[in-house]
Amino acid sequence: MKEPAPDPIAIALREDVGAGDITTEFFVPDGLRALGRIIARERAIVAGGQTAAEVFRRVNPKLNVEVLQPDGAALMGGETILEVRGAANSILTAERVALNFLQRLSGIATLTRQFVDAAGKSRARILDTRKTTPGLRALEKAAVVAGGGGNHRFNLSDMVLVKDNHLSAGSGFSGFAAAIQRLRQERPGIRIEVEADRLEQVRSFLEIDGIDVILLDNMKPSEMREAVALGKDKVKFEASGGVTLKTVRQIAATGVDYISVGALTHSARAIDLSLELTHVGS
Repeated sequence: MKEPAPDPIAIALREDVGAGDITTEFFVPDGLRALGRIIARERAIVAGGQTAAEVFRRVNPKLNVEVLQPDGAALMGGETILEVRGAANSILTAERVALNFLQRLSGIATLTRQFVDAAGKSRARILDTRKTTPGLRALEKAAVVAGGGGNHRFNLSDMVLVKDNHLSAGSGFSGFAAAIQRLRQERPGIRIEVEADRLEQVRSFLEIDGIDVILLDNMKPSEMREAVALGKDKVKFEASGGVTLKTVRQIAATGVDYISVGALTHSARAIDLSLELTHVGS
């Protein structure tokens, strides 16, 4: 029997609330109602609005939550992203977890948009990787899409990506071509990508039928350009390794089809957000 997928919202609330919100219990009277607004304190691309809304609903289904800025919206700073009305104690209990999701996911979307813009008008698509926060992969990859990027494989069963460690742990290059052919027979629809860090490897891979994408790992732009010329109309090319906002435009100009950036999810800075409680009354 397949195990149910973990629920990141339930985990986060259990982690944060623990046995109960003691502060709110003793200092916020029952029956008090309020309006809460989550406000962006800086420029950002929004992601995670519906996740934040669900946090409030999980704490109290009677809260009225409205997401005012959809995922992908570009904010200048000062805009209200979400409004929540209802029991003040419930709003305060949910506040930190809702903000944590929203600031983290918006940070990913914002950084992704920066990479997309920095790449210029090339055909290269900015992709994420599997370097995600454990348990938050689906949310973080959705945030990449909100920022204008694309998703690489979600998990190990989605596609094949043969790296140097796979060759070292297996039969090496001698059995590589045979494994590709066996894979094509047994899994005809699977996408096959292989990693190369030298042009000699690229040339060797281009002689093997069945490969869809060659990943150019930590290559110089001049080497990437040569690799793309060698494999034009044969395979797709992905650039990876050490990609920064300063280097991505030069990499995109080599003609690669994809640029994967682990930093989108492992190094995104949280966006500065706050929840302001107003119109408190009974």
